[in-house]
Amino acid sequence: MERVLCAMSGGVDSAVAALLLQQQGYAVSGATMRLFSETDVLLPSDGTCGSLSDCADAAAVCARLSIPHCIFSFQEDFRREVIERFGAAYAQGETPNPCIDCNRYMKFGRFMQEARALGFDRIATGHYARIEKAPSGRYILKKAVDVGKDQSYVLYSLSQDTLAHTLFPLGTLSKAEIREIAQAHQFTNAHKPDSQDICFVPDGDYAAFLEDKLSVSLPCGDFVRTDTGRVVGRHKGLHRYTIGQRKGLGIAAEKPLYVVQKDRSENRVFLGDNAELFRDSLRAGDCNWIAFDTLDAPCRVTARARYNQKETPATITPLESGDVHVQFDTPQRAVTPGQAVVFYDGDTVVGGGTILP
Repeated sequence: MERVLCAMSGGVDSAVAALLLQQQGYAVSGATMRLFSETDVLLPSDGTCGSLSDCADAAAVCARLSIPHCIFSFQEDFRREVIERFGAAYAQGETPNPCIDCNRYMKFGRFMQEARALGFDRIATGHYARIEKAPSGRYILKKAVDVGKDQSYVLYSLSQDTLAHTLFPLGTLSKAEIREIAQAHQFTNAHKPDSQDICFVPDGDYAAFLEDKLSVSLPCGDFVRTDTGRVVGRHKGLHRYTIGQRKGLGIAAEKPLYVVQKDRSENRVFLGDNAELFRDSLRAGDCNWIAFDTLDAPCRVTARARYNQKETPATITPLESGDVHVQFDTPQRAVTPGQAVVFYDGDTVVGGGTILP
């Protein structure tokens, strides 16, 4: 009987994932990652993602399923691999997606490492995605059947080894079905709300977190109009702005103005109209390929340059540097350095990378 360690966040998704694995005949254990202490990130004790209450919820589900449960203390790893990367990206004028780093370095990095050390054959999570083995023997990552909950975008960095040793039990189910299953088995977290925003910045005030917890405080500089080249005000530091931002600029103008570019070398924020936010191409680095080993020729795909963005047809072309040029068929709004661009062939993830300045 295969031994599977299920990552238990305390939420309903991972709870049902553990149940389904048990019903499928696996020898299941649950483990919850303690990623930070509440005092470190100014969270209350009932905060999200590895808080004390989440650990208790996960333990209660495991007790109901009569399976072992343990807690991994990964605070130092999380700070180094996720929080500090988050701060470093903002310090470079980028807008990162820390959930991707958390998946890459924690859930499918550190957690996998610990599971193997404990003798488990596979790990499992409550992600909405599917893993299949192609006739060639290659493992492929596919979108969840419930496209509204699909999380394949944040999983593009998974390796073949990781895919071969990971289970996603929820990939064919809807959120409504998950809650019905949890209710039928009387899980205490059956109706627990989904976590929102970045877990270590629950109030959404990224600038305050960067300044108070990571000492990332960039100097003030000029707001510059793209149409006239005139300085029209002072910004409060590049880390406080992102491409496409309109609110909170404090600039009076005869028309709506948006952040269309950030110039780190000159410490300037350029403001323009909505039309200037559209780009027909981008460059991506640190790419990972799932559908094949390497991209060695131009390839037609659909691409998503932001988590909630619709996919659009594009051509991806390898560059000598190892980066990838992405040419969209139609211009895309607010392409943002630091975010991920993920490539698809139908419902299959081809690969992805980080958008470069």
